[in-house]
Amino acid sequence: MGSEGLEKAALKLRTPCHVIDLTKLEDNCRILSRVQEKAGCKILLALKAFSCHAAFPAIKKYLAGTEASGLFEAKLGREFGKQVHVYSPAFSPEDMPEILKIADHIVFNSFAQWKRYKALVGKSKRKISCGIRVNPEYSEIKMPLYNPCIPGSRFGVLASDMQPLDGLEGLHFHTLCEQGADALQNTIPHLEKRFERELKEVKWVNFGGGHHITRKDYDVKLLVRIIKDFKRKWNVEVYIEPGEAIALDAGIMTATVLDIVQNEKDIAILDTSAIAHVPDVIFTCGDYRAIIEGAGVPGEKKHLYRIAGQTCAAGDIFGDYSFDRKLKVGDKLVFRNMAIYNMTQTSMFNGINSPSIALWDGKKLKVVREFGFVDYRKRLG
Repeated sequence: MGSEGLEKAALKLRTPCHVIDLTKLEDNCRILSRVQEKAGCKILLALKAFSCHAAFPAIKKYLAGTEASGLFEAKLGREFGKQVHVYSPAFSPEDMPEILKIADHIVFNSFAQWKRYKALVGKSKRKISCGIRVNPEYSEIKMPLYNPCIPGSRFGVLASDMQPLDGLEGLHFHTLCEQGADALQNTIPHLEKRFERELKEVKWVNFGGGHHITRKDYDVKLLVRIIKDFKRKWNVEVYIEPGEAIALDAGIMTATVLDIVQNEKDIAILDTSAIAHVPDVIFTCGDYRAIIEGAGVPGEKKHLYRIAGQTCAAGDIFGDYSFDRKLKVGDKLVFRNMAIYNMTQTSMFNGINSPSIALWDGKKLKVVREFGFVDYRKRLG
């Protein structure tokens, strides 16, 4: 039935709703699995991008484990059932004892943090491999919001501030965001130039996330060659931790038109929200544009609408979209590529309900989670 069947089934559900396409998710994971096999690396699911644990069974048979950004993600990663890697800009003393019961790898953001917790790591009953995040001071990410290597970044140690590794076994760097293997290829020489001494000492290197491996025009052969050459040159294990690549194009969000008002243009108000449900629209000040099935840019199609959210925030606007036909109250809209980040960033701002979650296996649709007032109230006291 494919995506057409998914949308037909999804539009029968109460909106808003996130629908995860398990068949597409597995297609993506098979590509990643082949990269693991050919390159001899290990690929981790970055939970910050996709944390829908109901879909874990479709993912974990292909990947080596998960990458967490703190205690709660680490706990979820342990449920995944494979390796748990954890990195945080700073670990709290309250969280660290629990993390030590869960993690297989821990990456520290500073030598001060490593020194603070080194003795605690040493006392752990589990064998935990620790590393340090470094900043190669190079990135091709255009948008400062997503660039971890901008001047003044809080992420990673600069080469000028490096100290003896003192028991640390790995390096971690992150310079990409929705980019190809060519950007990684350009980054590697900067890493090698600045951290040559450390690369000779460590056992593993984590290339971070942002690798858009499952995008149609991604050069998988180049990625495999980069990893194999790096492993051969430095004699290290290589990890990569894509988030978007795992769930790219593997989910939609449905919404319903609640009303249409006029103020210089037609404005369609939906039962969803850019601020609460697709915050990248707001974070990026319009540089990110959500994709609505069947809609075009202004002027492309006959009927123009400003698509807006249900909250009382004046800026709760998805943007201006054109359609072949006039919208009417009750119409359903489908937002594409909504599985990544949007689900993990959803809030209940203004008391708006979170989208329910459903799984599509290619034939059947199953709702696995619905939200309501109880969820909203629990968050607030």
